[in-house]
Amino acid sequence: MSDVRHVLVLPDRDAAEEAAEALRERFGVTEEPQLVRDALAGEDDAEDAQWLLVVEDATGRLAAADLDEFAAEWEGWREAP
Repeated sequence: MSDVRHVLVLPDRDAAEEAAEALRERFGVTEEPQLVRDALAGEDDAEDAQWLLVVEDATGRLAAADLDEFAAEWEGWREAP
């Protein structure tokens, strides 16, 4: 087994919450993805924060290309390891 963590960067909290729900439905992810606020350097305004969706993939079954396409649906991207 490999211990893989995927990080999807999304533009706002709403997109991150919607993507988390869709991730469970589309990919059958059973472990709850973590939502993490990522404020941009030097920005105090919450509107300027990106949200990270952290997905644990202990079995290594989620393909990077599929997650890239998935994140793009919410105008986001997958952070390369």
